[in-house]
Amino acid sequence: MQRFWAKVLRRSSEWDSWYAGLEGERRVGRELQRLSADGWKVLHGVPKSNGGDIDHLLIGPGGVFTINTKSHQGASVWVGDEMAKVNRGRPVPYAAASKAEAVYAQGVLERHCEIAIPVEPVLVFVGVASLNRAATQYTVRVYQEREVSALGPLSGKLTPDQVERVYAVARHRRAWLRA
Repeated sequence: MQRFWAKVLRRSSEWDSWYAGLEGERRVGRELQRLSADGWKVLHGVPKSNGGDIDHLLIGPGGVFTINTKSHQGASVWVGDEMAKVNRGRPVPYAAASKAEAVYAQGVLERHCEIAIPVEPVLVFVGVASLNRAATQYTVRVYQEREVSALGPLSGKLTPDQVERVYAVARHRRAWLRA
């Protein structure tokens, strides 16, 4: 009802932000699905034990990537080592949160797969007008939605058997919720 009245009165609501985020995740999810032809597997909305989730988990020959999606329609975004600024606003810990997700995923997957699994954080911005990365920012891959295809040609970290093993573990909700 609140969303309905906000629309009638032409006011923004918290639901608008939620729906924009969901649409951004769907758009990135479609881009990631295109990588399946190159031996990649993708999971969406991987649950975390704290009640949150990892937007997307990409598993393939180039390793494992946690994908954190942020929608900021028409915004100018700057990303540094730990923080990001949207339209020169207050710093937001997007990069730090992406790193934390990768550490969490690596711990869960290594515990259940019993092999070393490289997990890298990826931060994907949807709908932005411009995206600037700090020259020192090397710990998190930062892309716009159409650039995630750059992950497709990566290889040399996991064999096809390891990809299947990691994917089989990652698909089990209990593995993530018991972390």
